[in-house]
Amino acid sequence: MTERTISLEEIPIHLDRVHDQAESFTVTKNGKPYARLVPAEPPSCTGAELAAALRGVSLSPEESKAWKRDLARARRHLKPVRDTWKS
Repeated sequence: MTERTISLEEIPIHLDRVHDQAESFTVTKNGKPYARLVPAEPPSCTGAELAAALRGVSLSPEESKAWKRDLARARRHLKPVRDTWKS
């Protein structure tokens, strides 16, 4: 995703997008780069939050196959959970 440029005065307009949609912005002052506005943490959600967001989504057969394929591909890249109690 391309980082957008906004003016100092536009920060209040776009601040929620930084948090809610994990967008980043280059902030300008008098037309010159002044700062970067980035999310504090990478976005994440729980399984329950994901299930709630997907509830009611209707996919075509082609979209369903693509979803299943993409999910399998993503699962291959997951790192196993490390048991911090093991020595």
